[in-house]
Amino acid sequence: MSEFTNNKDTRVNMLVGLTQQLIRGVRGIDLRDKYRLLFKSLVPADIITAVDALYKMDIPLDELKTGINKMLNLFQLRILEYPGLKPEKGSFLWYLNKNNEELKKKLAALRPRNTALNKDPENKDLRAEMLAGFREVEKFIPLYEIKENVLFPALERVWTDYRCVQVMWSYHDDIRRDLQGLINEMEKEPFDIKAFNKFLGNIYYNMHTIVFRDDRILTPVMLETFPAEELNRLLEESLELEFPYVKPEEKRKEQPASLNSEKREQKLIDLGTGQVTPEQIALMFNHLPVDITYVDENDEVRYFSSPKRRIFTRSVAIIGRKVQNCHPPDSVHIVQKIVEAFRKGKKDEASFWIQTKNDYLLIRYFAVRDPEGKYRGVLEVTQEIGEIRKIEGEKRLLDWGEEG
Repeated sequence: MSEFTNNKDTRVNMLVGLTQQLIRGVRGIDLRDKYRLLFKSLVPADIITAVDALYKMDIPLDELKTGINKMLNLFQLRILEYPGLKPEKGSFLWYLNKNNEELKKKLAALRPRNTALNKDPENKDLRAEMLAGFREVEKFIPLYEIKENVLFPALERVWTDYRCVQVMWSYHDDIRRDLQGLINEMEKEPFDIKAFNKFLGNIYYNMHTIVFRDDRILTPVMLETFPAEELNRLLEESLELEFPYVKPEEKRKEQPASLNSEKREQKLIDLGTGQVTPEQIALMFNHLPVDITYVDENDEVRYFSSPKRRIFTRSVAIIGRKVQNCHPPDSVHIVQKIVEAFRKGKKDEASFWIQTKNDYLLIRYFAVRDPEGKYRGVLEVTQEIGEIRKIEGEKRLLDWGEEG
């Protein structure tokens, strides 16, 4: 037993085999005897490595998530018993855990109303209370963006077995979709209680699942494996974004050095049609009414603009990150297809337009090539075009009025 307990590779291989059987439909109760040693020796780090190995097997994502859910249900008590390290107060992981606690409180407070609404689905006052409650839950979504833009790049830097982030990102997308679906359902007439309950069940399960994995698996393993400077870096990078409920007391007082004009060398750069300083280049990009992201020929993110109103969340943590890791697993194949077509010279542009809750977005990708035609990367340009779509006729006169 001691040899098994001390051999991580053996434990991980057994955990992978167990999960594969769960995916094939074997019942967990029928696997307990065969894998009984795992129930006494498994540690959270084994789960991280096992999920990484399973993800690399190209198992369909929905099947993989189902198998992981079943596996974690089997080992829930073992994970809860693990004496994991606790994050230091005021640290990034502490804020992550505290916001998770607040989310659980909000979900718990809604449960009695859920029961009442099922008994009286025609009660519009009760439905309005529920809608307000889930609007509060919706405020938690930016924490997923913090994880995707700050935490996930850090995991990729520090861990070799980081691919659990793709699975977590997929859960985030499921929650975003179901939460929006639930809110839309609550605003409809007539109200469909069955459709509501389907969204509700998914939201409760997935949100609690992610909280459990954050607090009981991700946090203790990070505290065991991350260098102190990386942990400190997480909070610094996250201050550019917005925590939902429990917020850091101090905001970033200055931009990162790479964006700080006072620290940037002011040598003129010849752009062929004029000479400007790095500061002026940054100012020009940041005053365009679009989001710009540049990915180089090695598929690494090298730059993003910072307009007053950024459409998609970005953090300096993505600089140097592979573009394939900057997208959720459900869409990464599209990104890869675009990049490969650009690299091979088959295409030079790809465009998409999508309707979000408040915006109509035009997203365009352009192949970047040098004067000799050599592929040098991809430029992503995103613009809110809702007002532009309304333009008709002509406007030739300035209408600022006397104040202009």
